[in-house]
Amino acid sequence: VTQNRFILMEISVAEAEKRTGKNTVNMQEIFTVYLIETRSIDAITEGHNPAPDSLWRRYSEFEILRNYLLVTYPFIVVPPLPEKRAEFVWHKLSADNMDPDFVERRRVGLENFLLRVASHSVLSNDKILYHFLTEEHRWKEVVYETGFQAKADSRIKALSATFRVKNPDKRFTEMKHYSDELQSLTSQLLRVRARVADRLYGVYKVHGNYGRVFSEWSALEKEMGDGLQSAGHHMDAYAASVDDILEEEEHYADQLKEYLFYAEALRAVCRKHELTQYELETASSDLISKKQQREELATGMVRTFSFKGMTNKLFGQETPEQREAKLSLLEEQIVQGEETVTEKTVECEEYVKGAWVDMQRFKEQKDRDLREALIGYAIMQISMCKKVCHTPVEVWKCS
Repeated sequence: VTQNRFILMEISVAEAEKRTGKNTVNMQEIFTVYLIETRSIDAITEGHNPAPDSLWRRYSEFEILRNYLLVTYPFIVVPPLPEKRAEFVWHKLSADNMDPDFVERRRVGLENFLLRVASHSVLSNDKILYHFLTEEHRWKEVVYETGFQAKADSRIKALSATFRVKNPDKRFTEMKHYSDELQSLTSQLLRVRARVADRLYGVYKVHGNYGRVFSEWSALEKEMGDGLQSAGHHMDAYAASVDDILEEEEHYADQLKEYLFYAEALRAVCRKHELTQYELETASSDLISKKQQREELATGMVRTFSFKGMTNKLFGQETPEQREAKLSLLEEQIVQGEETVTEKTVECEEYVKGAWVDMQRFKEQKDRDLREALIGYAIMQISMCKKVCHTPVEVWKCS
């Protein structure tokens, strides 16, 4: 349930459905759509229980929404989408993005994405989000009318460009380093977990062979037959129990994956700050250069090793008219440069203020979520170990 200026509703991604249709190049394709259901909070608080409004969305539409949010709110650590294709898979998991288990996990991830966005103090007030949740067809027209796509292309080019900031903000530098480490460590943890899951699955399943052997052996024994048959049933149950265990583990793995992808969102905020700072430094440097040129023209004092000094020696001094024309042009450029520096300074200060507030919000959210996830995982492991410890006792009691 989210309650903000535009978003006063319950939101859920209720189900997924496989469909067939034609893509943009008129080729037949199979794709998955997700049913978004919303229900007005006002109606619920008044004691009514209206049927939810619903519409279907493809994963690609969720991508459009997130790209729009990234461009429109560059100072916010925008929640990530669940993976488009399965990563860190192990033996039992399918890498097919049409696999029912994968589609279900993605459905849960898409709902989590919407809830995170709709509960954000800034993102929740965006009208495009409201259109996404309430208008099945026209919302694309509305989002493309914002011109976000051109800004998105420009953003990608700018963030991938190589540049060096002279006076970096230490806080953002440290946060960028943290995002790199967070991504690296969560990636390593997920790889280890996938290997452990593979081995654990094999160990449990091989115990099914005990069940078969004990069941066959029980037919040969009169006094021990019932005990052996019971032991065989316990071994079968033990072998089958790994499916539920690893399915529950996958839930915690998906929570870790969310923060693996969050790391990239955090890095993008830091990178955008570097770009903003670089633009300010470039504008300031250009202004200083223009003022230096004006001083040289006004006083006639030219630096010995400057380009102007060399051209004067080669081609002679400028006429007074030429000098006045250049001074007039420089004055205009200096006024424009001062305005640009002022604008860039304000832009940089506002970006730092907004970004730092949101990064602190993200940090609190991350600490809370990962603490809960890791505690839940530990409790699950303890419960699993207790079941394993009790199984042999039950077997021998039955024997």
